[in-house]
Amino acid sequence: MVDSTMVLWGQTIVYTLYALAVLIVIGTIAYKLTRPGTPRVPPALFYGFAALLIVVGVSLHLITYNTIPWAAADLERDSVTPNKVFAIGAANHAFAMPSPRLEITCGDRVLFRVTSADLTYGFGLFRQDHSMLFQMQVVPGHPNDLLWTFEKNSVYDIRSTEYSGPAGVGMGVDNAVEVTGCTAGS
Repeated sequence: MVDSTMVLWGQTIVYTLYALAVLIVIGTIAYKLTRPGTPRVPPALFYGFAALLIVVGVSLHLITYNTIPWAAADLERDSVTPNKVFAIGAANHAFAMPSPRLEITCGDRVLFRVTSADLTYGFGLFRQDHSMLFQMQVVPGHPNDLLWTFEKNSVYDIRSTEYSGPAGVGMGVDNAVEVTGCTAGS
């Protein structure tokens, strides 16, 4: 599975270049339109440019779709049996963990099944540098689960990623998930 940090950087670079190209072309057209004596931009050129932007924009979406790390796992979800299932509760602005630390072996497919007894919460795993690995919304009265394959040794914090009122601001569990067993350099 591709790490979400790499996906974020890749998409940031690609979409930034795309946006800069759009701005440069639009800026050039606007500059030329404001100069006296500049010939009018032919409608065919303008609409051709708009069509090119649409084709390139849609192509970028199609190309980057398969880089999203959880897409394949969700598409095959009915045929996947997780190695571990963790049932986690959320109520009164706190997570109820099955154990103080969830221990995971490298390569395990883990199903996080989170239930809420009262409010809508978020459930996110965060790296030690505070960047997010993944998250989902936890809605009371509905199944809320997320399947993830862990491929790096690390310790993660759990944080609520959804506003649930002022009392939910610090909702989380530090050092809640530990992944071990990956080879050095992964």
